[in-house]
Amino acid sequence: MNEIVKLGLTLFIITTIAAGLLSVSNAITADRIAELDKIINKLAMQEVLEDAEEFKPLDEDKFNDFKSANSNVIEVNEGYDSSSNLVGHTIKANTRGFGGEIVFMIGISTDGDITGIKILTHEETPGLGANAEKKYFTDSFKGKPVSTQLVAAKNPQAENEVQAITSATVTTNGIVNGVNSVLEAYNTTFSN
Repeated sequence: MNEIVKLGLTLFIITTIAAGLLSVSNAITADRIAELDKIINKLAMQEVLEDAEEFKPLDEDKFNDFKSANSNVIEVNEGYDSSSNLVGHTIKANTRGFGGEIVFMIGISTDGDITGIKILTHEETPGLGANAEKKYFTDSFKGKPVSTQLVAAKNPQAENEVQAITSATVTTNGIVNGVNSVLEAYNTTFSN
């Protein structure tokens, strides 16, 4: 019995030290991780709205309107060119895929077209749903009008069709549905 108490106490001390080290490590790296997230976010905004050189968060009231139209929206930014002209918006949102949450960013020009989409994080199956990150899929959204409901197709021909991901129907539909809900909120918010 004495041996069990001794082992329990040893295990308690080891786990306490390990928890303390993890806490210190987290405190040291938290700021760096947050800064890296900001950089990745800015690069994604630049990628989906190439004409923009500067990004500013959407006015709080407008963002709240947007958020009330789509609760999956995480952030909305306005993109401005070098002459301070509004060239479009970037919207970061999440949706459900096969493996869990998918976070994506979409760019929309002031002309009412999708300028790009980027998958930021996902938990999809490698080699299947993870193909959502591939250019053949994300590029199929470019140039699509925000005024139409998008659908996935194996061989997209129509203006509202985007490329389906082979053997990843749930992932494809999750992203297309997520984009459609963002477009609906965009149209609702900016048509007023």
